[in-house]
Amino acid sequence: MNNKRTLQNHQVSKTPTDGKGHTIANEDKVPNPTMGSIKMVEEILSKMSEYPTKNKLWRALPRQIQYPSFKMILNYLEESNKIMFDKDGTIIWTFAHSPKLQKLKETAKAIK
Repeated sequence: MNNKRTLQNHQVSKTPTDGKGHTIANEDKVPNPTMGSIKMVEEILSKMSEYPTKNKLWRALPRQIQYPSFKMILNYLEESNKIMFDKDGTIIWTFAHSPKLQKLKETAKAIK
C-alpha cells in the first residue's frame, strides 16, 4: 500500500476576502472597458455634441455595454476634458475636433 496522499482532481475554491474575513462581493469587480467601447461612446457624443442624460446615452449606443463600464468611460472622458456635465446632468462634448485640425495633424512633420 502506498501511504502517499494525492490530491488529484481536488480543487479548493477560495472566496476572496478583505483581510478581515469578510467576503468581497462579485459586483465590486467591474470589467475594464475596451478601446472599441470607448471609441463607440466618443463617436456618439461627438456627433450629437450633447446628450440629455447618462441613461439616454447608454440606451442609444449601437451595442450594449455593462453600465459600470459605461460609467468608467464617462469618468475617463471627463478627466481627459472631452466631456463635461451641466448642472442638470446634460453631457456636453467639449473636445476640439475639426476637419482642418485633422488635416494639419496628417500633414505635420515631426521635429527632429
